Amino acid sequence: MYSISEAAELLDVSPHTLRYYEKEGIIVPDRQANGIRSYHEDHVLWLKFVIKLRETQMPISDIKQYTKLFQAGDRTAVERLAILENHQKNIQQQLETLHATNEMLETKIDNYKTYILKKKHQHH
Repeated sequence: MYSISEAAELLDVSPHTLRYYEKEGIIVPDRQANGIRSYHEDHVLWLKFVIKLRETQMPISDIKQYTKLFQAGDRTAVERLAILENHQKNIQQQLETLHATNEMLETKIDNYKTYILKKKHQHH
């Protein structure tokens, strides 16, 4: 079991982020008798998945929908699959954009290096 600060540190997020996910119904931590939140390994695994979805620009609304479907059980597998497939398409588009941008930057960087090298040789 982890406290909110321990779970946050383990996941490299702030306790505020974990409280936000709780408020949005994305995670439901256990509560001790004194009301203090505690997270077990299943919570951490779920949150790692959620954090990866957020890192890849999945909207909170989609994560909330996926969470509701997940909590509803196996009968929602087709809907959950559709959400994940749609997100994967978005990631593939992001990768294409990143690749194209990286190629453009490589060209620009090479041009600058060539320019700077020519300038150095002109001064000698």
